[in-house]
Amino acid sequence: MKLKIKNKNQESILAFEKSEILIGKSKNCDLQLKGWFIADQHCSIKKLSGGYVVEDLNRGVNGTVVNNRKVDFYGPINLQEDSIVVGSYTIHLLEDDVEKSDIKVVNLESIDHRVLDNLKDVPEDEAVYSTQITNIPYNSKTYKNLEVEWIQILREKLVKQMDLRRKDINAMTPEELKQETLTSLDQVLFDIDGDLPQILNIDRLKQKIINEAIGLGPLEELLSNPQVTEIMVNAKDEIFIEQSGKIVKSDLEFTSNKAILDVIERIVTPLGRRIDESSPMVDARLKDGSRVNAIIPPLAIKGPTITIRKFPEKRILIEDLVGYFSLDDDMADFLKLCVAAKKNILISGGTGSGKTTLLNVLASFIPHGERVITIEDAAELKLDHDHLISLEARPGNNEGKGTIHIRDLVKNSLRMRPDRIVIGECRGPEALDMLQAMNTGHEGSLSTLHANTPRDAIARLETMIMMAGMDLPLNAIREQIASAVDILIQQSRFSCGSRKITYITEVTGIESGKIQLQDIYKFEKTGLDAESQKTKGQFGATGLIPTFLQELRESGYKIDISKFQSNGL
Repeated sequence: MKLKIKNKNQESILAFEKSEILIGKSKNCDLQLKGWFIADQHCSIKKLSGGYVVEDLNRGVNGTVVNNRKVDFYGPINLQEDSIVVGSYTIHLLEDDVEKSDIKVVNLESIDHRVLDNLKDVPEDEAVYSTQITNIPYNSKTYKNLEVEWIQILREKLVKQMDLRRKDINAMTPEELKQETLTSLDQVLFDIDGDLPQILNIDRLKQKIINEAIGLGPLEELLSNPQVTEIMVNAKDEIFIEQSGKIVKSDLEFTSNKAILDVIERIVTPLGRRIDESSPMVDARLKDGSRVNAIIPPLAIKGPTITIRKFPEKRILIEDLVGYFSLDDDMADFLKLCVAAKKNILISGGTGSGKTTLLNVLASFIPHGERVITIEDAAELKLDHDHLISLEARPGNNEGKGTIHIRDLVKNSLRMRPDRIVIGECRGPEALDMLQAMNTGHEGSLSTLHANTPRDAIARLETMIMMAGMDLPLNAIREQIASAVDILIQQSRFSCGSRKITYITEVTGIESGKIQLQDIYKFEKTGLDAESQKTKGQFGATGLIPTFLQELRESGYKIDISKFQSNGL
């Protein structure tokens, strides 16, 4: 049997003294071909009484192709005219030439200048038929599937390799662990060099394996991208991100649900938190302060889910917010004045409206030397202050014991001689303790809560105080609020993704059982910019003067009354 074999621009003619030859990448095959799309035993060509036939033995995605059609069995073969495609190789049968039939077993790697001079230098193909494609895009489904398969294979081998090295990884620093993992991975790649598909980018593959083995998997790439502000993992193959205020789907994927669980464990374990079937939800943070929420099956139907609100690498300043058109200069000056004058401030807004960012900015105005205590569910505030104590609530253990709520921390903070108390978010009965602190000499406190308008913020605050179970009459609750809260700041996120302060409102007192509010500044929306598709509008003063203005003047603060003059809003 005589074959003409062609790959790229190279061609060889090989002869066999057999009536049946086995083709594949196994060393036991009569004709050994190399390539990821070639099975160990791919196909056979045999001579029968009626002529030559080819039988596919692979039954895989690529299979064996004759004349651009995938076949299971084909014959009789028309010599020289019928082309058989196996991977990137095209094979034609030729008329037998007995004089040249002197090769019994052929290994293409051992024959100089017959099929390929150097198989390792030739890129693998994506071709199912005879079309040659030497580069597969990283975002193509074919490449992704191949990459995921090999990440799983190599990661499993990596774990075994590291076990063989018998190193105590728990005693290593993060840098030492990374170096040890890279060394083990290099050994794994060296051992399987001949089997690894050549179309895979080795550097990219190594980085993904390292990220998944000791890092946060595909999230590492997103966390390092400053344009990404939020990451939402809905399932292993569904990762959404927020960029420029818009939510889009990412091309990145996890290799499995177990890989997501491993990432969650790496995030929560150093914080002393846990997640399992008995406690399937957890709030946590990353090293940079980014907020993390995770929820797993059976509560999450599609698989483990992660939501990460990224903390900006660069500290956001009030000048940055003015530059982003979140507020104007007059509003910024007024907020600086309120913080410096120890006015109690609540920031209200919806999810993702920028409340925590604004809280960080306002807290930066607290004069140095004052003792500041921050209290949060999961610590994410980052204050550049020389006298700062950060407290964080704690969930219960496996038996549900040892829980420390925010309310417990607020009560304890009053015994720690605070000048300012900053509560990351009020969402329950701790609101009562916060108001009591504001009313008992701890002026200048700051906090956030969820609400759609300043008036809604007051109503929500009333509800949270009722949750404390003190059976206080509503009028007493309102008197507490009116006495404690000085300023409400409403933060809003618009459909275009922009975030703006829509109201700065003063709490002026209580009349006829109703808390009185007056807007000092507000944002008036006028439409949508045709080019940028961003919300258009105008910031401005309402013309109302804060009731505490004279008090501030008497305390030595310089006030420019013109900044409160109405500009038509």
